[in-house]
Amino acid sequence: MVAPQLAAVFTKLQTLSTSDHASVVSMNIFVALLCACIVIGHLLEENRWMNESITALIIGVFTGVIILLTSGGKSSHLLVFSEDLFFIYLLPPIIFNAGFQVKKKQFFRNFITIMLFGAVGTLISCTIISLGVINFFKEMDIGSLDIGDFLAIGAIFAATDSVCTLQVLNQDETPLLYSLVFGEGVVNDATSVVLFNAIQSFDLVNTSPRILLEFIGSFLYLFLASTMLGVIVGLVSAYIIKKLYFGRHSTDREFSLMMLMAYLSYIMAELFYLSGILTVFFCGIVMSHYTWHNVTESSRVTTKHAFATLSFVAETFLFLYVGMDALDMEKWRFVSDSPGTSVAVSAVLMGLVMVGRAAFVFPLSFLSNLAKKSTSEKISFREQIIIWWAGLMRGAVSMALAYNQFTRGGHTQLRGNAIMITSTITIVLFSTVVFGLMTKPLIRFLLPHPKPTASMLSDQSTPKSMEAPFLGSGQDSFDDSLIGVHRPNSIRALLTTPAHTVHYYWRKFDNAFMRPMFGGRGFVPFVPGSPTERSEPNLPQWQ
Repeated sequence: MVAPQLAAVFTKLQTLSTSDHASVVSMNIFVALLCACIVIGHLLEENRWMNESITALIIGVFTGVIILLTSGGKSSHLLVFSEDLFFIYLLPPIIFNAGFQVKKKQFFRNFITIMLFGAVGTLISCTIISLGVINFFKEMDIGSLDIGDFLAIGAIFAATDSVCTLQVLNQDETPLLYSLVFGEGVVNDATSVVLFNAIQSFDLVNTSPRILLEFIGSFLYLFLASTMLGVIVGLVSAYIIKKLYFGRHSTDREFSLMMLMAYLSYIMAELFYLSGILTVFFCGIVMSHYTWHNVTESSRVTTKHAFATLSFVAETFLFLYVGMDALDMEKWRFVSDSPGTSVAVSAVLMGLVMVGRAAFVFPLSFLSNLAKKSTSEKISFREQIIIWWAGLMRGAVSMALAYNQFTRGGHTQLRGNAIMITSTITIVLFSTVVFGLMTKPLIRFLLPHPKPTASMLSDQSTPKSMEAPFLGSGQDSFDDSLIGVHRPNSIRALLTTPAHTVHYYWRKFDNAFMRPMFGGRGFVPFVPGSPTERSEPNLPQWQ
């Protein structure tokens, strides 16, 4: 009796050992591919066409082809695409670092336009795509899709790729375009996820005006609550570090607390069914404004490079991951008998994406320009074309939502669902490569010499994120002479220059109440034995 049991246990352990070894081999290959992406991306850095996201995507596809050939057509990837892996581990460091290093003055100066594009524009795009697929897909033989699937498709393909935007637009060369397209991308991703979750949770068969009002109310609640949660966690981190002076004991503690609280904001948002993307983005903005100034100089250098490195590795991992998963034979096998249908579905969806984006970029840009007095701050028609073009890229958010809607555990046995997954993969590959490759040349063609604006002048002292401290002496300053606003004190000033007026009063409130409590620029942490202690024995007034 004992011998057979021991033999069975030994066989099981041997199987587990073989499985573990296979996992180790897969991870070794994947890490080696990440290193190759970094090296090749560095060599192609000066290339006007390529960027690191496209490089990683192409390397992933070629690797998938090689694995497909060596496995006899059975498998094409080392790891299976998982929306949980994407949303819980890969996306948070990317979005947080984007908020942490964003030029806040540029972002908030265009905040109304960004919210118009990101929230209202996404709703318009989602509506057009959903109505389009309802009309077009009825003519195609793609399987049984219900109204929930059609609305989900609208939310899936309304999500732009904010990660790829970081690669194709330069914050220093085109600050207005970067601020608008990337800011819109973050808000757009959050809006798409919120819309997707709302569509899944509501009864869409028995619709009524009451259901519509509940939908709008739920959307606004998620949007505001997510933003406030990020702000609160960021302020709490600033207050704790300011009061406890971690830097006196260990730089590691300061950095660890910042990193963990940033991730905590994202996880808390997911726990309370909010938008983790919005939460961690605004947490990054608040931390860069308050928390980062409360740590010691060594901690500032550490956090700057560590957050940027985590984001960079996650981005590269993500595009390599998507590229390898694109050739998953399980899903393509369902559409092999009718490739024309899959191509037609992809073409229809790509056309609807282009129409849906044009339907809000140009009208909302016109409305935004009406509210701006200065010609230099208005969005020109050429800039509108670039905003439209750069936002056509679809990425991992669309793939993750598509997997969530049309698969169970990454697998599907339904032809209609397989067609939607393969069409999503096709659009992600096509839009990232084609629109990503053409964005930089298009900017050089349409804007050969970008005109200097007041916003560019005011941000000139902001250093690049990897070359000098994040927030230079000029980023948070507010020079009234640049914009011609002197102590606005009336409703008329608020109506004529709303962004500048709100910024002026915010600076007064920030200096009077927020910075004395939460720290920020001007706060110098006390470190025993430091030059600060010898030159200024008394603590700064904001301590």
